[in-house]
Amino acid sequence: MPAPSLAEVLDILHEIAPLELAAEWDNTGLLLQPLAKPARVRRVLLTIDLGDAVVAEAKRARADLVVSYHPPIFQPLARLRYDDPKGRTLLLAAAAGLAVYSPHTALDAAPSGLADWLADGVLGGVAPKELRPCGDGEFGRVVQLARPVKLPALLQRLKRHLGVRSLQVAPPTKQRASLRTIAVAAGAGGSVLRGVAADVFVTGEMSHHDALLAVAAGTTVVLAGHSNTERGFLPVLRKRLSAAFGGDLEVVLARSDRDPFTLA
Repeated sequence: MPAPSLAEVLDILHEIAPLELAAEWDNTGLLLQPLAKPARVRRVLLTIDLGDAVVAEAKRARADLVVSYHPPIFQPLARLRYDDPKGRTLLLAAAAGLAVYSPHTALDAAPSGLADWLADGVLGGVAPKELRPCGDGEFGRVVQLARPVKLPALLQRLKRHLGVRSLQVAPPTKQRASLRTIAVAAGAGGSVLRGVAADVFVTGEMSHHDALLAVAAGTTVVLAGHSNTERGFLPVLRKRLSAAFGGDLEVVLARSDRDPFTLA
């Protein structure tokens, strides 16, 4: 069979992460359409963020479509200039003939999407007693464990799942010996988790004051770094997107895409 059309690939992406699930404030879908649309999409590059290095990688890989989890166009653009970093990335992508698509919060909220994947990280391969959405827009998940877990064991589960060596932890003064209810949200999850009753919050980043409020309420806060709570889902997305076309579409992960923070 021939490689799929751009419209066919976008249809599958919409099935995986229906855009109607995205937050009202978000900017999702096809954000950049090349002047000459590719007759067929033979290669897709998956990334968390779209920057100059990722555009250059997509060009070298002869990709037709870049799926960027974070939308490279978020706030309204007053101008496109090469001497502006965001404008330069978009101009380079357009010049390379790349289509750019972003699922963002639609992928968070979707069934078997990013929030559910993040919840899997606290379960340790055991089915939950209860799993339910949380937050406005249902971009987070609350996991009720079938068996309680101690904090060190939970942290080890998360490190393995997220592929990180360290986590930031803010425990309350009177920390519970065993933890049963864990709420998760990808990225900057403070607003999603605010007011949720849980023993532990797991997210990428949270404001100082949101963390203080959570700890004062008896909740342990665990932070992994913004994109560290998202990047591990890309191999899952690659597998689902590839399977939809039975090998007629090559889906690759961007090697140049990485979290901007390192431990010094």
